[in-house]
Amino acid sequence: MKIDNSFIQLISHKDILNKEQFKILGLDYPPVENWKNQAFDKEVSKNDMNLLMLLKGDLALKAQEQIIKNYHMVLEFNNIKVKSVYELPKEQISEKKVEINEDDEYIRIYCDGACSGNPGNAGSGLAIYSNKKNPVLLYGAYEEEGTNNIAELNALHQALLIAKQTSSDNIISIFSDSKYAIDCITVWAYGWKKNGWSKKGGEIKNLELIKEAHQLYEKLKAKIEINHVKGHAGVEGNELADRMAVYTIKAKNKNFAFYSYNKIDEVLGMKSY
Repeated sequence: MKIDNSFIQLISHKDILNKEQFKILGLDYPPVENWKNQAFDKEVSKNDMNLLMLLKGDLALKAQEQIIKNYHMVLEFNNIKVKSVYELPKEQISEKKVEINEDDEYIRIYCDGACSGNPGNAGSGLAIYSNKKNPVLLYGAYEEEGTNNIAELNALHQALLIAKQTSSDNIISIFSDSKYAIDCITVWAYGWKKNGWSKKGGEIKNLELIKEAHQLYEKLKAKIEINHVKGHAGVEGNELADRMAVYTIKAKNKNFAFYSYNKIDEVLGMKSY
């Protein structure tokens, strides 16, 4: 099947395609100015036409990859043979070896907030993992009259800043135990922004911080994923970030600082709420 202008319009979001759609069309990403001309008259399979439509939207790279996996799972379940840019010939599948380079950097950032009273003294903490190295611990963003929500937002905002400053060929994973902070930045902000940064029923608390964090998220979402993790459930990164957030309330530092330690167990034994 050939790509024409009407189909390009059908699969586009705000007159642009996402990374995986460009990949299906065999076009470079980031795109060149005349990408539409390059796309016209491209021959693609019916399966890939379906996939191009399913991938429509401003989707994070992880979401794009998941849609592709789900689509091929459906095809396989229904015994439909796949003719796709994602399909390798059988001889290639059997011969291909996946080589894991231990030097490749895989970064996980756990962030958490704490508050003594609500409102009360508040602080934020982070634990940053890179491969099998001991995590880097940060504490800061002290607020004398803060809330638990703003402490969580400050922590997630700092995680986004770190992701922005980090060069990695792999997706950077960010973990927070605050559904509020995650939803503010990745879900609700879109509706609020569309309505001129307002919502029905009252003010948007912590608005300036949310706007700044959302803007960062928009720029970074192709290279990051933000995950919810259950708090105080024994997840080491989350527990370490919690201890750093609580420690901030004691240290009272507004700027983020590195926390020196010898053993992780000593940090885990620190005060928590």
